[in-house]
Amino acid sequence: MNKGSEIARGKTKILYEHPADPEQLVVAQMDAITAGDGERRDVIAGKGRLAALTTARIFRMLNERGVPTHYLAGGEDQDGNEMLVRRCTMIPLEVVVRGVVAGSFAKRNPALPRGSLLSPRVVEFFLKDDEHHDPMISPDQIEAQRIASPEEITTMADLARAVFERIARAWQRRDVLLVDLKVEFGRITGGKEKDKIVLADVIDNDSWRIWPHGREDAMLDKQLYRNLDRRDDEALDRVKRAYEEVAEMVAGFTADG
Repeated sequence: MNKGSEIARGKTKILYEHPADPEQLVVAQMDAITAGDGERRDVIAGKGRLAALTTARIFRMLNERGVPTHYLAGGEDQDGNEMLVRRCTMIPLEVVVRGVVAGSFAKRNPALPRGSLLSPRVVEFFLKDDEHHDPMISPDQIEAQRIASPEEITTMADLARAVFERIARAWQRRDVLLVDLKVEFGRITGGKEKDKIVLADVIDNDSWRIWPHGREDAMLDKQLYRNLDRRDDEALDRVKRAYEEVAEMVAGFTADG
């Protein structure tokens, strides 16, 4: 994919200018896998390709369902690990939707049985701040710090819930339980939809917990990497095989699930 100058680099992706359209960017996924806000980091050859495949397939499905996203094209076919997206100003929040008691939510709510379903879904906001380990932040704090307006906060929460439900249905058809989902949002920087809130960044196998047959011990997501005691080639290859399996499964996701 043709691309211009590099404009930003994160833990797992690089952003490039589009050579012909200032309102578009090229996103290249790297082969890095990280945990603990980057304190644990490894390289898995081909992981960037799998991340792009998974993200493109998920965003394509969401676009077909009318969900506003920044995704335009790429990530599949011959595009390697690169995608074409609408340029956004990212909102420095992670929005997490929880459908099952697990992860940090289980630790913060010890009275709730681990693995129990949450209805209605719980939506939580976290400030993107690696130095302080992405602390939880309330809607009132988000507004007070002028990160987003009350209307934008509502839009993000509603979209995050809707995205969770659509992806959860697609996984349910494959007997996989979507436990939780982390998404991010941005404001379109130009054109007729300037400042519109859209789903942005990525949704790949680092973005969720998924339990085949509803079994935590059968997980296929990034928690496999977090749980590793030894990060040798054999262990990292097991993680890669799980990511390959997930990318292959989401290839079958359609607008109807």
